[in-house]
Amino acid sequence: MSPYKVMVDDNFHYMDEDERREYGNFPSAEDAVAACRKLVDELLMHEYGEGATAEQLYDSYVSFGDDPFVVAPEGAAKVEFSARDYARDRAQELTAPGLAGADLRREVLERGVAVKRSSA
Repeated sequence: MSPYKVMVDDNFHYMDEDERREYGNFPSAEDAVAACRKLVDELLMHEYGEGATAEQLYDSYVSFGDDPFVVAPEGAAKVEFSARDYARDRAQELTAPGLAGADLRREVLERGVAVKRSSA
């Protein structure tokens, strides 16, 4: 079966397909979604500043962040993933007060999610 492709739209150039780029190919839907989540996490952490609110972080994401999505191979079921929904939820988690938020931010920065790309 053909690989799952992750494409990325640019929120700053909303609806401009000329700004779309291919991020990579992945052997499974799960790997492709993990790559999308990793991209969003990296963008949110890049924009995060001490004292940022979830709303500020999310607003920055939808204004300037990348909007990754998965294109399933022909004959495969559509992959349901909304980068905006994920970013909204993740912004809440990343800006949580106390140790919960700090631990998650540290985990996101250190984790470096291993994502398998196929060579196709």
